[in-house]
Amino acid sequence: MKKSIWDESYIKLREALKDIRLRADLTQIQLSEALGKPQSYVSKYEIGDRNLDFIEVINVCNACNIKPEDFVSKFTRSNTNKR
Repeated sequence: MKKSIWDESYIKLREALKDIRLRADLTQIQLSEALGKPQSYVSKYEIGDRNLDFIEVINVCNACNIKPEDFVSKFTRSNTNKR
């Protein structure tokens, strides 16, 4: 079954991506320009109107001067479901 963009994991991913943008002191406009996308692209994934694929997440990390492997590692550690 396909997961909703409202699934808790996706919500946490959106929050983490917004956090790295803010920590990089970038506005949505500045990030969108660095990505070569319209501002609505950033807005839509931050509010949950769209999901990003893995390559897009890497591009966001790079634009925010975050090593993608560090982002993925930290995200995975902090969001591992405890059973």
